[in-house]
Amino acid sequence: MATNINVNKQTVLQLLTGGQDVPFVIPEYQRPYSWSDDEIVTLFEDLWEFSIERTQSNDAKNYFLGCIVSYEENGERQIIDGQQRITSLFLLLRAVFSMLEKEENKTDEISNFISKIKPALWKENEMTGKEDRTKILLRSEVVSDSGNEILRKILETGETDSKSRDNYSKNYNKFIELYSEKSRTSPNQIYYFVLALLNYSILLPITADNQETALTIFNTLNNRGLPLSDADIFKSYIYKTLDESGKKSFIQKWKKLEADSERVNEDIQSLFYYHMFYLRAKEKDDKSTTPGVRKYYLDKTKKRLSVDIIDSLEENLHLWAVVNCRTPLESEPWSHNMDICKILDCLSSYTNEFWKYPVSIFYMEHKSKTDFEPMFLKFLRKLYVMLLTRYLEIPTINAVKSDILKLDVQIIDNIHPEFYAGFEEKKLDNEDAIKAEKNRTDNLIIAPHKNMVRMLLKLLAYEDVDQTELLPAYWEIEHIFPQSWDSKYYSLDQDEANEKLEHIGNKLPLEKKLNISASNNYFSKKKNKYTESDISISKKLGSSTIEEWYLDDIQSNDVRICNQVKSVFKRWIEEYGPICEDPKKELTAEQLAMIEQLRAQGIPISINY
Repeated sequence: MATNINVNKQTVLQLLTGGQDVPFVIPEYQRPYSWSDDEIVTLFEDLWEFSIERTQSNDAKNYFLGCIVSYEENGERQIIDGQQRITSLFLLLRAVFSMLEKEENKTDEISNFISKIKPALWKENEMTGKEDRTKILLRSEVVSDSGNEILRKILETGETDSKSRDNYSKNYNKFIELYSEKSRTSPNQIYYFVLALLNYSILLPITADNQETALTIFNTLNNRGLPLSDADIFKSYIYKTLDESGKKSFIQKWKKLEADSERVNEDIQSLFYYHMFYLRAKEKDDKSTTPGVRKYYLDKTKKRLSVDIIDSLEENLHLWAVVNCRTPLESEPWSHNMDICKILDCLSSYTNEFWKYPVSIFYMEHKSKTDFEPMFLKFLRKLYVMLLTRYLEIPTINAVKSDILKLDVQIIDNIHPEFYAGFEEKKLDNEDAIKAEKNRTDNLIIAPHKNMVRMLLKLLAYEDVDQTELLPAYWEIEHIFPQSWDSKYYSLDQDEANEKLEHIGNKLPLEKKLNISASNNYFSKKKNKYTESDISISKKLGSSTIEEWYLDDIQSNDVRICNQVKSVFKRWIEEYGPICEDPKKELTAEQLAMIEQLRAQGIPISINY
């Protein structure tokens, strides 16, 4: 289908009077009007300076105010980009009109400007040419903005409530104040200001023939902040399907979700994204191709958007409140389990978000079951092993994508999903090959990919029995043997030293302040800084009898850590239970159905061979 886009440079007066034929609408999904004094004063003063330049130089140059992206629907112009600007221009014109209308001596200039501004604000009767001030050419339908009616009243009457603290009222009053001040100090220049505003201030309206195209244009052009999110579109879609009573209830729910999301540092867009994977899992969709979130939810063949989805997002937010804020919730008993909190903290250092999808699905699907807490812990630990080992072997962003999507599907109705974790097992009968493979996997732990170092250090820190609390939210990787050393003090092979410095055996988690203090000092000089740490493994090294730290110490620590990590991996995999690679080889369809039925009831059943 061909797409039509109309781009036509227009003055403020030309653009706004175009509302006589196609009125302007700020759609439901837009964010509330948020311009403050800073933007209002900047706009006014820039226009004022521009009007002075035009007067002094007698030059008919223009002042560019930016783009307005919109599309037409049902005879109205839906504003996609430029809502803050166009709303402010309406308020400015209304303020100018109010001040001109109050002038007792209506000069020819004043009468001229009044006649020009009227059709830019209100619908005119085609027969009489008189304006109907109740028919305003701009309407805001923003769902979460309580000021929509305030804006309408200001544009209709030119008056505000003195007690109002909304942005519409404050900005309108600010325009009045600025105009009044300039009118007193520069009575002759004020009319050149109005002239410059109406006839020489330029906008570039870009009008598309549909919403999708307009949004694409907006997201391409926008470099002033966050683009309009898919969540805003979904809000509008749901809102339009409700009656008046439902709309009020929905607005309250949405505002609560916004507030709760902001409080726990999780945006609503992400919640919709996590929920998409949950819905895909329920639909048994394990395709590795991930659909665009907007395309997925707005698929006309499915009914995936309803007001009920807000309840699901609010539920899911409980999980991320624990992860992001690192504190337990009264309503979530499992969140008081420190082992669960520790492994979630470890997972949060994974290099991408693939870990979030199975965790979110497991939580949403099984949180109400009686054995959720112990099974959640086992699942998270095995997931950690899967993610870390797979990335160490194949350090790419899609290393686990296919397996994660398959795991997502298995989690549905199954509190004990079967999935492989650990380093890839190879069937080797040659002793040299077996030894070479062991060295390979050991080296992946000893010299891990840089993206996995924090995950490993968290694991080591939490395996210390004295680490009863979560690590500090902000810590840095400390190199025990310094990255820079005095060659006069240490006679070391440069290449060998540089290679070993990045081994896991030479690294510790350390609070940022202590890490800065420790700097590049030698071990004997910075041990006391380690003792000040609240991280147990760092404190213990500082309190140890070790007086100095050499390359040999790194190597021996490498071996110890490697054995410890492999031991933890083995324990966690065994605690989770054995897996079955192909249960169909051994079990009948009837037996498999019975097992799935028991699992759905919350009974953890593993298949042993």
